[in-house]
Amino acid sequence: MKKSRQQVGRKGEDEACLYLVNNGHSIIKRNWRYSHLEVDIITIDRYGLHFVEVKSRTAPCLVAPQMNVNYTKKRNLSKAAAAFLNSPLRRELPSDLEIFLDIVTVIFDKNQTRIEYYPKAYYPIFEKSFY
Repeated sequence: MKKSRQQVGRKGEDEACLYLVNNGHSIIKRNWRYSHLEVDIITIDRYGLHFVEVKSRTAPCLVAPQMNVNYTKKRNLSKAAAAFLNSPLRRELPSDLEIFLDIVTVIFDKNQTRIEYYPKAYYPIFEKSFY
């Protein structure tokens, strides 16, 4: 039975969380929303605060999953990160954290799961509306 996009996405986020936790991250929030914007996973580790976009696919993939994080997705993740940084949740965290925008890709290929982590995948896109 073929899984729906939502099922693949949810399972991919679960796998990404396990991967990140096993690599020193603590999960702060999953699927954090602000207005129409969403961050898949927000973590903290010894290096800083990470806003993580997860891209999950079932093999075979015509395009590498990280290539689907386009300009619009990057802009929206940057806006969501800025909203989080201005929220009451941010005040509960240390004030001197570095901020990172990361990508985790998860590919399900029969009985094998391939995970790739791209820390510091890109730099925030700031627009006049941020100021």
